[in-house]
Amino acid sequence: MNPKYRQAVFMVAYAKTEEGLKYLILKRKSRWRGWEFPKGGINFNETKEKTVIREILEETGKKALKIKKFKVFGKYEYKKKFPERKDFIGQEYSLYSVKIKYGNIKIDENEHSSYVWLDFGKAKKRLTFPNQKKCLKIVNDWLNDEKSKI
Repeated sequence: MNPKYRQAVFMVAYAKTEEGLKYLILKRKSRWRGWEFPKGGINFNETKEKTVIREILEETGKKALKIKKFKVFGKYEYKKKFPERKDFIGQEYSLYSVKIKYGNIKIDENEHSSYVWLDFGKAKKRLTFPNQKKCLKIVNDWLNDEKSKI
């Protein structure tokens, strides 16, 4: 673990609907502008799983119905300096999928301005960063593989 990288979780939030799988994409307004899925930093003495539960609730107003940890990790450097993160040059993340209830989302208005539920193809096009597109594909492939086992 590199102490210069803030520890974080990426959470591909999804719901099963009559039209198929839908993914929650949030429009970022704090620190940068673009589209992302829920993510967040791990607090001191907090497990990654507790972070997932807390961040999903904070960023969507929804409880996690099902959580899956993936053996997918990555890191990236911040494109600019943030005063509240002066000790960090970027983030290291672990990937999780989180099933939540489909419907209206109560976004954290300090971080996001809106949200959309999209199918895989549209969600992948909407996401701003390649690392999140890659994570979305990993979760989508797993979910589709799970469906085929039923």
